[in-house]
This record gives sequence, structure tokens and C-alpha cells, in this order.
Amino acid sequence: MNRILVLNCGSSSVKYRLYDGDEVRDKGTVERVAEPGGGPADHESAVRQIIEGLDLAGLTGVGHRVVHGGRKFSAPVRIDDAVVAAIEDLIPLAPLHNPANLAGIRVAREALPDTPQVAVFDTAFHHTLPEAAATYAIDRQVAERYGVRRYGFHGTSHAYVSRRTAELLDRPYGELNTITLHLGNGASACAVQGGRSVATSMGMSPLEGLVMGTRSGDLDPTIIFHLRREAGMGVDDIDDLLNHRSGLLGLTGVNDMREVLARRDAGDRAAALAFDVYRRRITGYVGAYYALLGRVDAVTFTAGVGEHAAPVRAAVLAGLDRLGIAVDPARNAGTGDRVISPDGAEVTVCVVATDEEREIARQTRDVLDL
Repeated sequence: MNRILVLNCGSSSVKYRLYDGDEVRDKGTVERVAEPGGGPADHESAVRQIIEGLDLAGLTGVGHRVVHGGRKFSAPVRIDDAVVAAIEDLIPLAPLHNPANLAGIRVAREALPDTPQVAVFDTAFHHTLPEAAATYAIDRQVAERYGVRRYGFHGTSHAYVSRRTAELLDRPYGELNTITLHLGNGASACAVQGGRSVATSMGMSPLEGLVMGTRSGDLDPTIIFHLRREAGMGVDDIDDLLNHRSGLLGLTGVNDMREVLARRDAGDRAAALAFDVYRRRITGYVGAYYALLGRVDAVTFTAGVGEHAAPVRAAVLAGLDRLGIAVDPARNAGTGDRVISPDGAEVTVCVVATDEEREIARQTRDVLDL
């Protein structure tokens, strides 16, 4: 039986899973990495701690999540020195995440030199985007020189969830058109046509698209120029504002949807407005992707908010009955992977728990032919 270790190094945490075949043998998360007074001093220390604490006898492969693969990596790849160098070259496109991913790769290669290792890229699933979907309407030479295009993110989640939706509905994956809504602290929408990503809301970075926990999502670029000229804010200040002090946090002071819902229900006007801004943005993407796909078989919610916040699911799809989209209140209040639309609905609405680590393990096995 093959044994796969999956390492998912985030900006301030490291999540790990050890699989024997499809069964999880060990799992956990090291939190507050490199935070003052927190956990391990850096990602290298966190990964060493994980590897030293696991029984890795018989390990057949290690799968690493890498956030940004740029245009170079359209599929998972076996890691060698050239792959490491290419991931380093992509750091300007993902300065918060690729360095952490590389730290995990370096430590694992050093600690497990005889074990093959695979990089699985968040962006790879979106390499099937049509050029018209990936291209921004700016000077073509500038865009090509500086890598300005839509890359998309949450690819391992959208891949897993769209495939799991096909299994849930007992439909061939290659024939299903699905809109997947990954709603967590980070959030993105994806239109999946026959197993291929054809549109996604995140762009050159994870900032574009839906309203998120701390990120603004879509906005008029003039806002950046206005803040620079009128408020005297520097580039780094504006970057921090849009990525870390916007979204639900900027509108309400909290980035947890549970708290936003509680405040809204208690009559807090700021929370009510934030909720309306949040759900209106998602509804707009659902409608746009419906138009792009032409036929939608399923809309699937996933990630922390998508899996657990029934009021969000109901509000996002309210009023879309003319498109064949509706939510059954009793089913919406349930738990687990399930259908939450009424019997006979033209578009099936689902809730599926995402499992990025399982998807990374699957892709690692495919690369290593296990």
C-alpha cells in the first residue's frame, strides 16, 4: 500500500496529512508559525517538528502544496532542483505563500532524500482558462513582460469539489457543468465545464473577486490612485489595506462570518450592510458564470462559510428561481455532503466539504504512478 505525506504550508501555519492509500493515518496543523510568542520560529522548524513526530516507515511520496505555478506549471510535477529554482522565480507573484511552500520542500527533501516529492500547484487547475478569460485589457507587451494575467487560485479545492459533486450526483465528471463556490476567509468562484476550469474570480493574485474575510475583492483601480494622491498612502500601505484590513473586517471590524451573522441578527446596521455586500457579489458571479456556461447542472458550496453557514447559502441563491436554482430550507439546515435543492430542481445545489490535502495526495500518486 502506498503511503503519502502531504504538507500544506500556509503563511502562518503548516497542515499535514499522512495517508495509507485513501485512509488518513495521522493529521494535524501547526499554528502561529513565525508569530511573536506563538509556535515554531519559522516554517523550516515547523516542518522538521512534523517529520520528526511521524512514523514514516514505508513512505512512498511527499506531496507539497505550492500556491503559484505561474504559466510554467500546468500540472503537478516531481520536484528536482530545476523545479525548486522555478518556484523561487515565481516568488514576486506570491510573496506571502511561495516562500513558505519552498521552506517545506527544502526541509522535506533534506530529511527524506530517498523519497520522491511532488509539487501540486493551486494555479494549475486554471490553466484550462480560455485566453479571453485569462487576459486583462492592458498593453499586451507590458502584460507579457511582467506576467500580468489571470492565474486563479484555490485550484486544488475547486478540482476536488467539482469531482466530488459529480460523484454525489452519480454523473460523469466530464459531462457536468458546475459552479463551485469556495467560501472561507479567502473566497473564490469557479465555473467548471466538463472537468475544466473556464472562469474563476481570483486573478493575478488572490485579491480579485469575491468579498473575503480581510480582502476587498473587486474594486475600481482608481481607488488605488486616489488613496495615493489624496491620502498620501504608499504602495505598501495600500497593499496592506486591501489585503489585510478590508472585506468583512473593514466593513464590520470582524472577519468571522459567524460574528457578522450574529451582529446582523441583533440589528447591527454595519453587519447587515456587510452581509448584503458579501452575498450580492457572490450572486453576481453565479449569474455571470451561468451565462458563460450556458447550461449549469450544479452549484456547490464549500469551505468554512460555504459548508457551515446556511443563511449565506440561502441568501446567495435567493431570487434565482427563474434560472432553475432554489434551496430547500430543511435540507439546507442539515450537515455533511448533500443536495440542498428541492426534488426536481433544474439545477442541483450541493454542499461538499473540501479536502485539498486529499486532492494533493491523489495528484501526487498520479505523478508517481502509484
